[in-house]
Amino acid sequence: MAEVPENLETIRSTLDIGLALLSTLFFIRIPISWYPDMDLNKFPQVIACAPTEPVLKLIRSAIPPLFGVDISPVVVYGVLSFVREIFLGQQGLIIMMAAKR
Repeated sequence: MAEVPENLETIRSTLDIGLALLSTLFFIRIPISWYPDMDLNKFPQVIACAPTEPVLKLIRSAIPPLFGVDISPVVVYGVLSFVREIFLGQQGLIIMMAAKR
């Protein structure tokens, strides 16, 4: 059986905060994507757009807009929610490892 790392609580806290912050930014991007003519380099949009645009460009190259609607922020938000649940949910991997300590 594998050893449980000593700094598991630090890993859990960091992952939880990081995924929550990213999820929030991509959640904010969902309504911003409804307005394609919006200038993404102006304040306050740039706060959510600057860190998320590189990831969304990758997703848009794989999943083009459907019927003129950009679904890339929804896809990324869904993936982040899934990852958060797998690692930090009630039956998440990190939570189960912490319970074995």
